[in-house]
Amino acid sequence: MSRAGASTEAEVLPARRLALAPEPLRTPAASVGFLFNHDHVHQIAHSAPIAFELARLAPQLTVTLLTSSDEQRRVLEAMATRLRGGRCGIRTLAPEGLLAGLVPLGDWLGPLRRVSVLKSNRELLRSFDALVVPEKTSLELRARDGAGPRLIHTRHGAGDRAVGFDAQSAEFDLVLLAGEKIRRRLAAAGALAPRSAIVGYPKFDGADVVQPPPRPLFDNGKPTVLYNPHCSPRHSSWYRMGRAILEYFRAQSRFNLVFAPHVMMYRRRLQISLEDLSVTYARAIPEKFLACDHIRVDLGSPACTDMTYTRAADIYLGDVSSQVCEFLARPRPCLFANAHAVRWQEDPSYEAWHLGPVFERISELPDRLDQALREHPKLRAAQEVYLRDTFDLTRVPSSRRAAEAIRDFLSEELGAAASGNRKATSQARSPSSSAR
Repeated sequence: MSRAGASTEAEVLPARRLALAPEPLRTPAASVGFLFNHDHVHQIAHSAPIAFELARLAPQLTVTLLTSSDEQRRVLEAMATRLRGGRCGIRTLAPEGLLAGLVPLGDWLGPLRRVSVLKSNRELLRSFDALVVPEKTSLELRARDGAGPRLIHTRHGAGDRAVGFDAQSAEFDLVLLAGEKIRRRLAAAGALAPRSAIVGYPKFDGADVVQPPPRPLFDNGKPTVLYNPHCSPRHSSWYRMGRAILEYFRAQSRFNLVFAPHVMMYRRRLQISLEDLSVTYARAIPEKFLACDHIRVDLGSPACTDMTYTRAADIYLGDVSSQVCEFLARPRPCLFANAHAVRWQEDPSYEAWHLGPVFERISELPDRLDQALREHPKLRAAQEVYLRDTFDLTRVPSSRRAAEAIRDFLSEELGAAASGNRKATSQARSPSSSAR
């Protein structure tokens, strides 16, 4: 049964509508919410393009963008003017009551704001026919009774870390996958949802990811290294050798360096890993690095999430961030910092580490950097195989493929529900055999 009234109070977010005849959705009108509920904006590009395409492809649907911060709203409004798509409603959700007062602790302790938004707006969120989310916290909406909207997971990023293939992935009704690698890993872990669809990578839509940006990051003509450590205490190279890496690049003159860690590293300075219950703290960046002409430090600007750096850099240096996959959209030299002495060679969670040299001690960095440049021609073919396995890209934009998958899923789900309701009504109206 439709619950389209859930979004009637939303403002209309204008987006240019295409003159294209959509295929009809053969069900009653349905309401779909695209929920953006994170401390940062880095997940928006993984699902917002799908929302605009779904609104264009199936105007019978009521599509509403649900934000949890003014920053997210600004990014979505800017994206709406840039992407060609249908018209969506938009509304901003916020924690209420006692939860609102506790939210500032979330900057230190964990995803308190995300959970607070879910709890404060539980009834509204559960009133949608479907919620499309790039994260897993939203599964909390089903925690009490298992009821609620159909949950569709777009995922965010296409990396190899084991946390992306845990049992929670199977709890969604539909999961949209970037490529065969993701499907294979989920199946091997027994975490493949009842319905899934390989759709490519919507974040790539509208960006020429195989070309560098028109303007170089530095004007000195030197190659640029992107150092992109993850924020997880269990996996990140930053906490154990990061400053030494910055010091090496500060003291040399061959390369530029962009230090752009995972955006949550300095968004939440206290980092807690639930995988092994470890805690660490992201210390301030010393001024000597900030003042260095051939080093750029960026702890969370839009360039950290819009592929500016992954498109512009000549060499990637990282650990387990999924941004290496985006960097490899145009194969280039990579190297990886194994700060935890991980036995990674046979572990699928470190598959990308086969695409460039790996070092465990800072003293190895100069040689491994040269090796990455020298051996890249030999590794290029392997990078291209990894890229095709990770991203199933076709001439059809990924956001359209994803929107079609959602439309078809809802057509089947809601059509079956409507048929069941009609059958139940018919049976209720029919006289029983004992009454004849």
